[in-house]
Amino acid sequence: MLPLPAEWSGRQAGPMRIVLLGPPGSGKGTQAALLAEALGVPAVSTGELFRAHVAAGTELGRTAAAFATVGDLVPDDVTTAMLIERLERPDCLAGYLLDGFPRTVGQAERLRAELSARGTQLDAVIDLEVADAELIRRMAARRVLVDGAWVVRADDRPETVRHRLEVYREQTAPLVDFYGADGILRRVDADGDVDTVATRVLAALDPHAPSSTQRSAT
Repeated sequence: MLPLPAEWSGRQAGPMRIVLLGPPGSGKGTQAALLAEALGVPAVSTGELFRAHVAAGTELGRTAAAFATVGDLVPDDVTTAMLIERLERPDCLAGYLLDGFPRTVGQAERLRAELSARGTQLDAVIDLEVADAELIRRMAARRVLVDGAWVVRADDRPETVRHRLEVYREQTAPLVDFYGADGILRRVDADGDVDTVATRVLAALDPHAPSSTQRSAT
């Protein structure tokens, strides 16, 4: 387990409710798992929630599957309902780390309203920052095994990655300004090895760290 910084001793009080943002290739999924373990809170992925609800045949799962089957995006109210149901479970009382939600300002506004109605709010939003050239390099280096050969996935090819980054900037990057205005944004330099980046994120989550849009690169 990644150790908490020594300066956290005696400082952490109450739940840690965190959103993790980052473009494709930023290592968001890896960091979510590491940080959730270090903080002792569950990492909540909307992708996993969709699969669990569909597999269990819940009403929300059937509704989501009906949209996905015809290639439509699952409406925000369905996604948010799944998420809130998950966050109300006992293991989230001490906090949680959201990976994959919100993706748009509209989703962020809906999430804020739902949390406010329950008397809670987010404590921090981590934005993992990596230069586009490095993201493209990372994703082009990834390989999957197909018919006995290691190949680059179609969605990891440079031209596809560039398009995915454009979509990210259009839909998700505005969340940086949204949460910056709330004073809970922490920008973290995510260029480095996994443990180094995780240490930077934990430093940025220090309860006494200033809320700002400055990078944490210690």
